[in-house]
Amino acid sequence: MKLIFSRKGFDSASGGCPSPIIDGRPLSLPIPMSKPSPTRYGDLAGPYAELVADLTRGRIGAETWCHFDPDISPDCLPRLAGWRGALGQAGSSQSHLERQDIAPGDLFIFWGLFQEAERRGGRWRFVGAAEHRIWGWLQVGDIIDLGLDGSFAVEERPWLRDHPHTRPYTTRKNTLYVAADEVVLDAMRLDVAGSGTLVSGRRLSAGGPLKSVWTVPDWLNPVKGGCGMTYHSLPRWAEDGTLRSAARGQEFVARPEGAAAWSWVTSVLKDEQL
Repeated sequence: MKLIFSRKGFDSASGGCPSPIIDGRPLSLPIPMSKPSPTRYGDLAGPYAELVADLTRGRIGAETWCHFDPDISPDCLPRLAGWRGALGQAGSSQSHLERQDIAPGDLFIFWGLFQEAERRGGRWRFVGAAEHRIWGWLQVGDIIDLGLDGSFAVEERPWLRDHPHTRPYTTRKNTLYVAADEVVLDAMRLDVAGSGTLVSGRRLSAGGPLKSVWTVPDWLNPVKGGCGMTYHSLPRWAEDGTLRSAARGQEFVARPEGAAAWSWVTSVLKDEQL
């Protein structure tokens, strides 16, 4: 079983700012789109439209199209019967996942750039420092090769109607990862849904001046006998249990072995799930 540390949501390049942490909960903002998409920020239930308008100082608003992916929050949109979480990936990032033989049973761990936000003077504003934090997950149940036109997937699974990757796409390298019914680790059922978001998540940033320096468990750190992960050569890992995370790449793939890794995953997923 493989773990994929998958970078998703707003950052300095996509959206222009972090996603917010509100009352301790990370709320990942889907990235904006310049062309039509199935979803606008104003379509999403909750404070998304207000947050993007305030935190981007009006550059993005309720009528802006967004790329709502991964779609793992069941209450954000009206859902048809049978809905399950789904993640789309395309282009070079999908090629990387293919080379790593991502298959049913593998687990995506979603992380992103976040910063505390609060309402001041009737507007949302950032406070404190930005950090990298885990905010959600998806264990792969099915993999659908969508190609240039994924509408056939909606015909077979109508509940995929709102997923952006099922619309005409710009590359044949376009794939959808559909969530399993529940998470199973090393043949152990966790009583956890196959995808979802976390109330508090897990902080990755070590807390120093660089948010890209992470605190990592020993099972992941190759300096301490761990498995390592793609995009991260040995010099990036340190004896003090930290990692200089790569600035490039969306999907970092690890191939852990042993009970320590599954214990860590269990602690993340069972920490105040929504």
